Amino acid sequence: MYSILLMIIYIAFISLGLPDSLLGSAWPAMYGQLEVPISYAGIITMIIAGGTVVSSLLSDRITRRLGAGLVTAISVLMTAVALFGFSVSKSFILLCLWAIPYGIGAGAVDAALNNYVALHYASRHMSWLHCFWGVGAALSPYIMGYSLTRGLGWSNGYRLVSIIQIVLTAVLFLSLPLWKRKSNNDKGAKTHTRALSLSEIFRIRGVKFVLITFFSYCALEATAGLWASSYLVEFRHIDTETAARFASLFYLGITFGRFISGFISDKFGDKSLIRYGLIVVLFGIVLVGLPTSSSITTLAGLVIIGLGCAPIYPSIIHATPFNFGENNSQAIIGVQMASAYIGTTLMPPIFGFIADKINIGLYPIYLIIFAALMIIMSERLNAIIKARESL
Repeated sequence: MYSILLMIIYIAFISLGLPDSLLGSAWPAMYGQLEVPISYAGIITMIIAGGTVVSSLLSDRITRRLGAGLVTAISVLMTAVALFGFSVSKSFILLCLWAIPYGIGAGAVDAALNNYVALHYASRHMSWLHCFWGVGAALSPYIMGYSLTRGLGWSNGYRLVSIIQIVLTAVLFLSLPLWKRKSNNDKGAKTHTRALSLSEIFRIRGVKFVLITFFSYCALEATAGLWASSYLVEFRHIDTETAARFASLFYLGITFGRFISGFISDKFGDKSLIRYGLIVVLFGIVLVGLPTSSSITTLAGLVIIGLGCAPIYPSIIHATPFNFGENNSQAIIGVQMASAYIGTTLMPPIFGFIADKINIGLYPIYLIIFAALMIIMSERLNAIIKARESL
């Protein structure tokens, strides 16, 4: 039963990644048919992000009442319905309306699943599960590309992913007894019945530090991925094909790095993996920013940043029950998810404004600011945890 549930959770993480890259791959074909400017994609992503932030903040209350399994099943159902709604929408306004359940479902399942895995499974599974998220995020552009190249249109691309999500929803509802049995058998699953308020969460020592760390990580990852090609082409004068290939290798580095870190995470522990990951990220950023005539160091640096990023996100999540207590982990992971979405949504456009008004060459400096923030905040959190253990 343990193996069956774990397999279902792995599939659920693929499902988490599937919708995330659909809009980006479909939008070039969508905006012309919808007769809206290309920039309107940002409106849809902002609505989705708003929904994820709200549902992440409410995840503690919802998950305590319904349980992680039911929240996961309902959330995947919401995203499946929203994706089907996208597939039948003929106007931009309808897309905006369907983006609301799209975002709410994504945020709730993200927080619930991450906390469930942090409580019940070893660190290696957290790394591998987030690797599987990368698999889902990589698959959806291929599904959309297949639909577009076969003349099926973007609507059918969304419909195909929606069908996959509906099948998974059925599997999740059938698996609900396994989730309850696992929670009942695991002594570490006991939690308070009362949900924590935001003010109570922020009063817990170290929470502010981990939120800034998480915000900074997601700001760095999203900015690095979104602006990599533009930086390589505009500032380093690398041809567009090579730039695009290495920009995709940044994400491949994250996915491959999480696969590898799964084999060593139990041995080194979450705290060490975060430290090692940050050191590798810093080294990669330095390589990207080196004023050399050769493009090799810049391209290698981008891949190295991805490898360094790999263990940080899953390790921060997995360490939450240890750092703040199992009773508080669902509430804190929900706020962490909200912090992550805010960083992912806001900070890349801010760099775009900087690149437009000042210089895109500030790309490595912008990244290193967030890397430095991560180091400072994570080490301050470690100091608090160390002081608590010495009492």
